[in-house]
Amino acid sequence: MSADTPQEKIQEPQQEQPQNTTITFADQSDHPNNQINHEKVTQRALTRSSTGQSSGSFDTKSVRSVLMKKMSLVKRRNRRKEEERVEGPPYHTMDLPTVAKLMKSDLEDGLDEKEIEPRHAESGYNEMEGEGGVNPLKLLLKQFLNIMVLILLIAMVVSFAFKDWIEGGVICAIMFLNAGVGFAQEFKAEKTMDSLRQMASPTSQVVRNGQQVTVGTRELVPGDVIILKAGDVVGADCRVIEAFNMDVDEALLTGESVPVNKVNDILEGSDIPLGDRVNMVYSSTVLTKGRGKAIVTATGMQTEIGKIALRLLSSDDSRKTPLQRSLDRMALVLLAIAVTAVIIVFAVAKFDLGDEQVLYAISTAISVIPEALVAVVTLTQAFGVHAMAKSNALVRKISALELLGSVTNICSDKTGTLTQSKMVLTRLWRPDEGFFSVSGLGFSIEGEVKNESEDRAISKEDCSPGFRNLLLNAALCNMSEVRKDKERDEWHGLGDPTEVALQVFAHKLKMGKPSLTKSEQDKNWTLVAEYPFDSSIKRMSILCRSPDGIYYAFIKGATERVLGTCVAIENQSEAKNIDQESLNDLVLPKVEDLAKGGLRVLSLAMRKISVDDGQEIGPDTFKREDIEKDMTFLGLVGIYDPPRVESRDAVLECHRAGITVHMLTGDHAATATAIAREVSILPENYGLEDDPKDRKVELVMTATHFDRLTEEEIDALPQLPLVIARCSPDTKVKMIEALHRRKRIAGMTGDGVNDSPSLKEADIGIAMGQNGSDVAKQAADIVLVDDNFATIVKAIEEGRRVFANISRFVVHMVSGNVAEVTPLILGLGFKDARGASVFPMTPIQILFNNILTSSPPAMSLGLEPVHPDQMLVPPRPTNEGLFSRSNVTDLFFYGVTIGVLCLLNFIVVIYGYGDGNASLGNDCNKEYSEECRLVFRARGAVFTALTLMVLLHGFTCRDLMNPMWTYKAWTSRKQNKYLLMSFAGCMILCIIVLYVPVLNTEVFKHEGITWEWGMVVASSLVYIVISEIYKWTKRIRYRRKMRIRKEKEEQEQAAIMNAASS
Repeated sequence: MSADTPQEKIQEPQQEQPQNTTITFADQSDHPNNQINHEKVTQRALTRSSTGQSSGSFDTKSVRSVLMKKMSLVKRRNRRKEEERVEGPPYHTMDLPTVAKLMKSDLEDGLDEKEIEPRHAESGYNEMEGEGGVNPLKLLLKQFLNIMVLILLIAMVVSFAFKDWIEGGVICAIMFLNAGVGFAQEFKAEKTMDSLRQMASPTSQVVRNGQQVTVGTRELVPGDVIILKAGDVVGADCRVIEAFNMDVDEALLTGESVPVNKVNDILEGSDIPLGDRVNMVYSSTVLTKGRGKAIVTATGMQTEIGKIALRLLSSDDSRKTPLQRSLDRMALVLLAIAVTAVIIVFAVAKFDLGDEQVLYAISTAISVIPEALVAVVTLTQAFGVHAMAKSNALVRKISALELLGSVTNICSDKTGTLTQSKMVLTRLWRPDEGFFSVSGLGFSIEGEVKNESEDRAISKEDCSPGFRNLLLNAALCNMSEVRKDKERDEWHGLGDPTEVALQVFAHKLKMGKPSLTKSEQDKNWTLVAEYPFDSSIKRMSILCRSPDGIYYAFIKGATERVLGTCVAIENQSEAKNIDQESLNDLVLPKVEDLAKGGLRVLSLAMRKISVDDGQEIGPDTFKREDIEKDMTFLGLVGIYDPPRVESRDAVLECHRAGITVHMLTGDHAATATAIAREVSILPENYGLEDDPKDRKVELVMTATHFDRLTEEEIDALPQLPLVIARCSPDTKVKMIEALHRRKRIAGMTGDGVNDSPSLKEADIGIAMGQNGSDVAKQAADIVLVDDNFATIVKAIEEGRRVFANISRFVVHMVSGNVAEVTPLILGLGFKDARGASVFPMTPIQILFNNILTSSPPAMSLGLEPVHPDQMLVPPRPTNEGLFSRSNVTDLFFYGVTIGVLCLLNFIVVIYGYGDGNASLGNDCNKEYSEECRLVFRARGAVFTALTLMVLLHGFTCRDLMNPMWTYKAWTSRKQNKYLLMSFAGCMILCIIVLYVPVLNTEVFKHEGITWEWGMVVASSLVYIVISEIYKWTKRIRYRRKMRIRKEKEEQEQAAIMNAASS
């Protein structure tokens, strides 16, 4: 077993070239001389010869109709005259060099980045025509189809009916203004969500400039070389370059229920049906097993799926979120209140209805409705989604944004999420030689391997035969590559991080895979068969032929799974038989030694395969179970994946926020424990000083132990484990179910196809954007662009902020409406000489306050910065929705307080400054006259007081619990600049409508004030004092409530501990 020098290129299997192949292109179809070589796209019957099934005979129309119905496709007529399309080159009949030449690409290094933009210009983006998009007309109509606007519409019609042209015109203008603002905000939000959906859409691994990069599937162009693995959705039509046990589910395209095994052979005959083109993979099909590499031949509408339909999938989700349902219920409640207010007005008039009574009733109804509420909610959510996107968290479902603030537990993977996913092999153990340490970090192939007992560095030339076999295993049973970037002079890895670490280790001793398989001399190792990693058995193996023609099997994987296949150990270059118990006793203590240092431990083994003389050995000669047995154990390797720098701080922030973090990993228990200690998921001394027998709470479990527990036993645990090692997808689901039984809200991370059940089961499914499979992304609520645990914490913080801001502006807006209703209902007692009620406020004043005074501060509250205590309080209970008891109490208290203070302004002007009922004039609701002068001044005072207090109320609502009108609150907290600008702008508008002639008396039906300003300011100061006293009582009640809850939890915990100990 000697390592040979590398050669430049793997020898392709010699295959017979098809003779006289004519290649025709679609863009040549107009040339008369070329028509003989063209075929029209007349879809042939899809056969199933690959599975031995007969397709029968059915025509194209039936296939297309069935598929379009099955996939909910939209048939769209083309305005231009339909042209007969011409098929592109039959790539399945060509050898790979020919395909690469046609695509002007390189099979190893892929395309150059400089070629991407020109190819986009030539072939367009890889997307379906008419896919997704926002319908502006539908959004515009939506603005008028809600209860709040309906009431305004009724008010407008009534005003015009009673010939109150000014009021009707203002209501109409405000209604369209509100619809315009809502449309603009929702359109922007929908466009934002649409772009984020595209960002969170399936991605593809491509090779460009010789480096593996991740790009959006939309960015693929013909000629791209893509890397495929199990669980990937194929992004475009491709010709297969390499295939290792690669099965593809093509049911979406061909209707074939059995996955098709793909190869890179050349097929004869251009008329082979799609289902039998085993060297091609097609857009939107799914890899169910194996891996491979392919070159893109068609994108977008030129793919086979694009020829059948204009759109495959619709991402529209019309279901309403919990927040939207809460707003709908609120609208119904407000409608009921508005109707009740109208009835009260009519009842006071003893149902003797005239113009004034109807207008007053409409004014009261208008005051109930917060017209801009829906628009402000949309704006706040849009900003929240945008802020999360900037923090590398893409929201796929808006309901997740609402639920994030309630998350109590996060179940996170370790590798790549809590750690850097830049693994390096740092230590190994051989049965006959002991421990070795390996220096060097990252992907650099520079490093030294030392025998720890002898403190001696070894090299390729002086290592033992057993160590050489271990190196062969590390290099050959490995699908990764290590390459050097010529421009940056840096090494980088392509493939799984664990395999890259093994490959780098082999390179450090000059025995990397290229030196074994690409030697310039004819002494190469050849890969015959690969049995890929399977999460159910946690190992992979390969079958290789040595340069001497001898066949060897190499295996690597989880120790407990590899040891089960071994019957011997390699000792002094000889294989010595050993029974399973002795092997476990020898190896497992060494595993613990390596794992205690936070190392991920893999076991390596090999065996010689006996074959008959002349027997032809191929990928299907041996079954997996025939290969993975009778192995000789070679040794253990320890790979370290250092935690991310920010992980520990993020976990500590979760602890402060009352969120429990669980680590669910496939690693060994000791490895997981070491990393969990390092990032503070576990106490610093857990597993180091304490005796496991003395522990009352077991914080670390293996999946085997956890899975054996019944639901009753899990529920009886004092605390669910913080770390579960050797975790399987089923274990994750079981953990989520256990959390749900404890009434917890759980977020779960996942990246693989098998993680989809747990992502769907979790309240918040979080998929990995870089290393996650497309299937996992589609099942998730949120996609992490950077696969970073700290991003999850930022997303939770943003989710808490969004919901808190929505609560703030709902309290602000609705309490403003209550403040308007209060003087209007109580003001029914003010009657003029004719016995008609005198309006304390006019409809135009009400609409002004609803739209122009209340909305800007509310929108500003939607943009409120993160509260300093946002991540220092426990998660919000799920039963504490938008209209919790606390919020409802707040909005009624503040509304009634402001309303009563405003009414007192009216009373002081009429009854204090004026002559009481005699000052109420005659017919002062319709027009200005000298006898109505005092009524108009009183309305001016009410209008000014309401405007000022509603604006000040915006600052009060910045924090519904803590004081806001103190020096510390104004100096220590970050100020909301939007709220300050809203205050200034609205006060300027207030002064304009108060003092501009004609506008004040004819439109708003009030008059400018003078000495009343002192009364208005005094009212505002009284409001501030009352609001601070109210918050003080709230804090006392909250502290008492928290103390009672804590005592109750401690009692429950003590009861559980006593039950567990007994």
